[in-house]
Amino acid sequence: MPAANVKRAKPAKPSRSSCPSSADSSRRSPCPVAATLDIIGDRWTLLVIRDLFLGRSRFGEFAASPEGIPTNILSDRLERLLEYKIVEQIPAEKGGKRLAYHLTKKGKDFEKTLKAMRDWSLKWDKSTKVMYA
Repeated sequence: MPAANVKRAKPAKPSRSSCPSSADSSRRSPCPVAATLDIIGDRWTLLVIRDLFLGRSRFGEFAASPEGIPTNILSDRLERLLEYKIVEQIPAEKGGKRLAYHLTKKGKDFEKTLKAMRDWSLKWDKSTKVMYA
C-alpha cells in the first residue's frame, strides 16, 4: 500500500480530568516548555520573579524597576503568579493594611532557571551586565 494512503491515528488529547487545575485546560500543548511559557513566557513575568529574588516584595517596588512595567500589566502578572501559586501574599513587614508578595517553594524553584538565563546572556551578549547584587 502506498504511503500516501496510510491513515495515521491522531494522538490522544489529554482529558480535562488529567489536568491538576482548571487553569491548565487553556494550555496549548502538554510539552513542559510550552506549559511553562504559558505561565511565565511574556516579557514581564520573569522580571517580577527576578525582583522577588532580589528582595523586592511590594507593588511599588516592582513598578519602580528600571524596565518600567505598566501598573495594569504588573497587577495582571501578580494575579497570574498568585493563581499558579508561584507567589503568595503576606502581611507587609512595615505593618498597615497592605500586603507584600513572597515566593512560594514552587516560585523559588525558578532560581536556577534565572541564573542560567543570566549566565547565558552574559556569555553570548556582551552588551549585558549584572545590575543588581
